[in-house]
Amino acid sequence: MGKDSKAKESGGKGKGKQAASGSDENASKGKGKGGKGGDALGTCTYVKARHVLCEKQGKINEAYKKLQDGWLSDGDKVPPAEFAKIAQEYSECPSGKKGGDLGWFPRGKMAGPFQDVAFSTPIGATSAPFKSTHGYHIILCEGRKN
Repeated sequence: MGKDSKAKESGGKGKGKQAASGSDENASKGKGKGGKGGDALGTCTYVKARHVLCEKQGKINEAYKKLQDGWLSDGDKVPPAEFAKIAQEYSECPSGKKGGDLGWFPRGKMAGPFQDVAFSTPIGATSAPFKSTHGYHIILCEGRKN
């Protein structure tokens, strides 16, 4: 797995990907560095997230539509248990069997755009679908810590 330079957006906030390496210009070089205010967007060291990964844009859009129809169209946040059901149904990532749960991960573990979206999505919020070298993703941010 490699770094993304700039992935195309398919609408909304996100641009990301999941990978074993990489960072963005705001990422810390080492673990444990993250700045002040661990719950402010973009300043925490760790994030807890779930995601849905699909190879085809049509499939991720279908998953996102289910989320929109259920919660997002009303402005509500998607409950993690409901996001997990969508991940189990749609995600092509091995994490899909666990409801898309990626657990806690530090800055620098995920490559560029995936990290950008994961660390900039507000706690409890769901990103719009976005593209990476692995396919198309939706992220649910569940928490932040230093």
